[in-house]
This record gives sequence, C-alpha cells and structure tokens, in this order.
Amino acid sequence: MNPLALKQEVKKYWNTAACGTEFINLKKFSKEYFEAIETFRYTTESEIFAFAQFTRFHGKRILEVGVGAGTDFLQWVRAGTDAYGIDLTEEAIAHVQHRLMLYDLMAKEIKIGDAEAIPYEQNMFDLVYCWGVIHHSPNTEKGLQELIRVAKPGGTIKLMIYNRGSLFALYQYLNHALLKGKPFKSVKKVLYHHQESLGTQAFTFKEIKKIIATQPVTIKSLSAPATKHDLLYYKSKPFQWLAYALACIVGWQRCGWFMMIELEKKNP
Repeated sequence: MNPLALKQEVKKYWNTAACGTEFINLKKFSKEYFEAIETFRYTTESEIFAFAQFTRFHGKRILEVGVGAGTDFLQWVRAGTDAYGIDLTEEAIAHVQHRLMLYDLMAKEIKIGDAEAIPYEQNMFDLVYCWGVIHHSPNTEKGLQELIRVAKPGGTIKLMIYNRGSLFALYQYLNHALLKGKPFKSVKKVLYHHQESLGTQAFTFKEIKKIIATQPVTIKSLSAPATKHDLLYYKSKPFQWLAYALACIVGWQRCGWFMMIELEKKNP
C-alpha cells in the first residue's frame, strides 16, 4: 500500500475511537468517561509518569505529538506548562477540547497535525513529547526528524515506540503466525497487520540507535523495561509466572513492549 493510502487507513482507524477509549463503556465526554480512561491508562501503563515527569516542565513550552484521548495532555496542562498539542484525527481533538472544558483548563493550542509534517517552526519547544505515535506513521524516521526539528537546541525529546524484541511482540507472533500454521511469517508482518491500525511498526534497539545516530541529538536514556503487557496482566497466574520468568531470562530492561527514549537536541 502506498504511504498516502496507508496514512488514510491509519487516520480512519484512530478516528473511530481515540487511543485509550476503546475499552470504556460510559457516556462519551462525561466526567465518569474521562476519569475511567485516565484510571485505565495509568493502571496499565504506569511507567508513563516516571518517564514523562510532567511537573518538571512547569512554565516550559511543550508540544505533545499525538494527543489521543488527551490523558497525558491534561497532565501537561495541570502541571502549568505552556502546552501545545496535535493529532492526526478530529476525534482526538474533540476529546481534548471537551476534556479541557470539563475541567476548566486551557492549553496554548490544540489542533489537527501530522507527525510527519508538524505544523510549527523549528527550534520552538523546550520539550517535545510523543507516546506511542510515530510507529503508526508510514515514515517513522521522518516523524522522528520532525520531533527533533521543532525542539529547541538543548531541548528534550521524549518518545515511546514499540520494541520488536519484546515479549509482547513474541506473543503476537505466536498468536498470529506460529499457532496459525504460518511459522515463517515475520514479526514485522504480524505487527503490520494485527497490531492496532494497519501498518504498525516496531523496532529493535540496533535499528533505533542507527536512525538516531544520523540526527543532531544525544541519547540521554534508552530502555524497554518489561510492561504489564509483556507480563500478561490480563491472563491467569500460571501465564503471568511464565512471562515473569521469561522477562528475567531475556533481560528485564530490554524485553518490554514500550521502548522509551529521551534525547537532547544538540546546540548548533
């Protein structure tokens, strides 16, 4: 599929349900609805708070690329940042607008925008934050370049992308390839066709380091600790124990589905 058509498929998928809302069965845009989204997100992805460090950016100009249902974006606003946000879909923007109004909060700007062509000038933000977004873009490398472009020299870029070397990726391979009698189907193809929107990518540490090496940034941290998804939180105890043992054998800080990356943009 050509990149433009694929991007339209991605937009269609996330416009049907903003990221983080698919498991919530409450009145849309109600306070109970948004609070349930927040509880679910930070229960299943508790690593976000330690990684984002929302309150450390008080008074700073930040951009979130891919706001989804606005759960993290709300934390940036609550933390007193000058918060800007973009998303590819109208559904996400509607969620954030309703959410801010409900809590009587105000952001600097929230609007439609493509991660591959961020609609802001270069060197504009103290922090650019992007959790689980550019691996859905047809050109993930271009998305990374854009995150870096709009950050100020000396500024921070925090992003999460999927780790192809994770236990979760292995489970997806087992479910959609090996157990379907297709052992030679690659993990790449499995994730492309079966992980959220069509075209989803995941990367190895080696691949990401190679891409980052071409950019004007320094790696401050790069890790993928085991997540609740890797530890099969939704399965019975025997499966969880097996997953825990696998994580210990493979390497706890490298086997996680969420590859968390913090970069610092170099001064020219």
